[in-house]
Amino acid sequence: MPSRAGFRILCSAVAGLFLAACAAPQNMAQQQVSAESAVIFVNAQIITVDDAFPQAEAVAVRDGRILAVGTREEVNRAAGTGASLRDLGGAALAPGFIDTHGHFAMLAQTAGMANVQPPPAGPVRSIPELQAQLEAWALAHPDSPWILGWGYDDSLLAEQRHPAREDLDAVSTEKPVFLMHTSAHLAACNSLCLDAVGISPETPDPEGGIIRRQSDGRTPNGVLEETALYLAYAHLPQPVESQRLAGLSAVQELYASYGITTAQEGAAQGQNIADLQKVAARGDLYLDVVAYQLFQKDGVIPEDFAVSKTYDSRFRISGIKLLLDGSLQGRTGWLTQPYATPGPGQPAEYSGYRIHSDESVANLFEQAYARDIQIIAHANGDRAIDQYLDMMTPVMAAHPGQDQRPVVIHAQAARQDQLEEMAAAGILPSFFAAHPFYWGDWHRDAILGPERAAFISPLAAAKALGIPYTVHNDPPVVPPDVIRLLWVSVNRETRSGQVLGEDQRASPMDALRAVTLNAARQYFEEAEKGSITPGKKADFVILSDNPLTMDPADLQSIRVLETIKEGVTIYTAARQEN
Repeated sequence: MPSRAGFRILCSAVAGLFLAACAAPQNMAQQQVSAESAVIFVNAQIITVDDAFPQAEAVAVRDGRILAVGTREEVNRAAGTGASLRDLGGAALAPGFIDTHGHFAMLAQTAGMANVQPPPAGPVRSIPELQAQLEAWALAHPDSPWILGWGYDDSLLAEQRHPAREDLDAVSTEKPVFLMHTSAHLAACNSLCLDAVGISPETPDPEGGIIRRQSDGRTPNGVLEETALYLAYAHLPQPVESQRLAGLSAVQELYASYGITTAQEGAAQGQNIADLQKVAARGDLYLDVVAYQLFQKDGVIPEDFAVSKTYDSRFRISGIKLLLDGSLQGRTGWLTQPYATPGPGQPAEYSGYRIHSDESVANLFEQAYARDIQIIAHANGDRAIDQYLDMMTPVMAAHPGQDQRPVVIHAQAARQDQLEEMAAAGILPSFFAAHPFYWGDWHRDAILGPERAAFISPLAAAKALGIPYTVHNDPPVVPPDVIRLLWVSVNRETRSGQVLGEDQRASPMDALRAVTLNAARQYFEEAEKGSITPGKKADFVILSDNPLTMDPADLQSIRVLETIKEGVTIYTAARQEN
């Protein structure tokens, strides 16, 4: 590598590499660089996210890799004769965004359901509007044996409650109605749904879940929490394989439109993994997709369960996933202190509940560490995070020097002492940093109270401890809109326009790093992705404005103009507009 400061170039490492085939949909632009020539990006605001070389005038790409970064003269010389120029007209060029936690396969599944989400993700603001949306869906899907909906949010319904069985009986007394809460930790059923899945007044609450009851304390009111949902899942109608595979292929276009080049399926079931492997094998993945298989109580990792840090046709299984608690906004997250308001039927001291016993968690952690399998675990409440840390610390001590990069997913109510413990142990929090906008007012007024709510997603505190944290949207809970995620991380503005925890705001660069270089590191891919550095994959997003130089309050106005995966354009706004 040349020693000149201000210029870095990779030559031998890219020799012999060829651009991987990329099967993008026919309505999407594809621009492939030949093996003989390079493309030089010029007239761009280049955001390298590389502290060793933060500024550049030009970037050269060859064979899907970044060939050179530096001044225009230096990059031209490195690219050699025959290179073509791409003038970006002053737009910003940044590393492709990396989804650090989401549900790629689940998003494909929910696309076929009635959208009963609140704005901006959907149209529903009240139970009558929810009923109308379901009735319209039922008319449009007369052959469906069930009426299925996704994304209702009691915190944003005018009635400030879950739809009860009677509300859904008003939609249909001829078909079961099943609605998934926006958190995916609760659901609502009509009477036929409860009958179909075998839930009656005599059905006990399952361990780690609750069947909510009417005032008599026996009759199910239609709302199911946490593991009680499993009683329904086995009875829901399932799409056939061709529909599932088509959905997986199509959902990529949505991700690409948000600038995402690497996606996650963060709670994969066996069927999801088999489907993703089939889509990958037939060459239909043009995003990289990382999967973590969900393990339940007292789970045993099969001997043939294999993980990999390399992709096979753009798909790989990276590790295992556990759910340690539920949803804070749904009041099923596990806290050390009671909820500000406990919710219907709960005592004043109610603080949520666990999903797994300590023994079950410790057993899975030990199995995974013994086999060098990465662990990610959903833990929203601070008591759930305590369980994670208490069970993880001895396992890590028993495997010194092993770089597993365990991840606490969401970490909403993480305390300062827990962040300090994560920093010391090398445990990574991936914050659901979209929360201050979507549920910030609800957290402040009903869930956590002002003091605890102001410290959700404590990005500044994590930064001060040197933690390379990441942030995520958790689609389909909220859309995979990375620009909105950056805006919330930097501004922490709620739906009502108030600021929730001003002292926990991230800088624009730190927020961007959390979805690029830090995100790549979470996946053990920092040598391949996450910054505009010679030798890395040419995964880029072209933005209408530079998030580092504009007014942070205006970050939401940024548009994704183009998404490039290994030198291939997989999304252009211009093509979509045409």
